[in-house]
Amino acid sequence: MTGTDTLRGIFDSHAHYDDPAFDPDRETLLASLAGAGVEAAMTIGADLATSQAAVGLAESHPFLWAAVGVHPHGAADLPPDWLDRLEELAARPKVRAIGEIGYDYHYDGDWKEAQRAAFEAQLRLAARLGLPVVIHDREAHGDTMELLRQYRPAGVVHCYSGSAEMAREVLSLGMYIGFTGVVTFKNARRALEAAAVVPLDRLLVETDCPYMAPEPFRGRRCDSTLLPYTIEKLAEVKGVSPQELADLTNQNARRLFGIPREEEIP
Repeated sequence: MTGTDTLRGIFDSHAHYDDPAFDPDRETLLASLAGAGVEAAMTIGADLATSQAAVGLAESHPFLWAAVGVHPHGAADLPPDWLDRLEELAARPKVRAIGEIGYDYHYDGDWKEAQRAAFEAQLRLAARLGLPVVIHDREAHGDTMELLRQYRPAGVVHCYSGSAEMAREVLSLGMYIGFTGVVTFKNARRALEAAAVVPLDRLLVETDCPYMAPEPFRGRRCDSTLLPYTIEKLAEVKGVSPQELADLTNQNARRLFGIPREEEIP
């Protein structure tokens, strides 16, 4: 590192602070984020229970905001009233997005139809509520792009794993693109090529914690204090200073999720 431990104003656009990995020290860790330069974070739901937990965390911590949604892994086992319950959660003031939602074809299974039904239902919900979406796309680029073209949501494709060419199309739809600690990995060529084509005003940084810890912490529990490593690598790619990239990605996240700074509130 070259001094990025002094970065300020970091906005982690995708975290999972409800995850059991944080049970031993969640409150201590969250209390330490401001001192590590982390100004705000989005904590993201993956099903009804984790969405409820994300809202609870956001409501009890001023610097946290929430997204609520059903991840594709949960799409095949939903109660009949799941969408109504999700809409009730989405009405809470600290909820700023529907997510994470999308497709995940990494594991074998015959649930693609269920994934599509849940994905489309949540895209329609987001449109009706005027909220952006947080898109999960794992090994499902073609099907993901099909629905993004059809619905044209505001939002972000998080933990981006597609090509530079796909990134250009995502950007043409008006969306943002988020990158994790993957950009620091030795085999990160594809992610770095994609990052190179993303304009600075459409770029987000995220941990996806407790997953995706950057080098040299790969394989360990991740948290928002490790974002400087991701920021430093992306700043190198974009030809700006790490602090400038931290500032710009903070502005981008606040613009996308409708989160003003306190001094901007009339």
